[in-house]
Amino acid sequence: MNPIRLLVADDHTIVREGLVSMLEETGECQVVAQAADGFQAMELALKTKPDVVVTDISMPRMSGLEVVKRVRAELPGTRTLVLTVHEEDEYILPILRAGANGFLNKDTSVNELMTAIKTIHVGQSYFGPRATKALAERQSRSRSFSSDPYETLTARERETFHLVIQGKTTKEIAQILDIGVKTAENHRARMMEKLGLRNTAEVVRFAALRGLLS
Repeated sequence: MNPIRLLVADDHTIVREGLVSMLEETGECQVVAQAADGFQAMELALKTKPDVVVTDISMPRMSGLEVVKRVRAELPGTRTLVLTVHEEDEYILPILRAGANGFLNKDTSVNELMTAIKTIHVGQSYFGPRATKALAERQSRSRSFSSDPYETLTARERETFHLVIQGKTTKEIAQILDIGVKTAENHRARMMEKLGLRNTAEVVRFAALRGLLS
């Protein structure tokens, strides 16, 4: 069988080169490109069209999350595996929604990594135990939210909610919605009160846990 053609993206050189060496030593992979940031990863992916992109999530210029989204949109024949140190739901759920075909923590073994790559390569998905647990918890929560506080928000409060998770300030929200700053402040305050949240970080976490991040 032909080796699986890989692109490996990680901004830490020693990590990336070590990963490349281990993968090529298996004899089952050929690393056709290496990238030190997300922008370079996307450029090289479009050029080399690898079978699988193995990418970190936190990288300069373009995040691994954006790489996953763009690969899915622009290279339908290429699969994506996110390999990261992050295991918090705030990272896992957006990665899954972006369309990643696999997710593993960096402390995984080479054997499991190769299993993931081979599984992804044949068109299936592969998620490590933490991601699998996050998915199960999300499904359980969605079943138990018989009265989701998000559903109590007015249309304007929902608009405010989504602008907040995009990082918009109250002034920017007022400009986008074409309302006064005080009115925007009121919408934001009522939205956070209804959801029982205290700050922007909690709003983002709420959105991530309920699959509301765009």
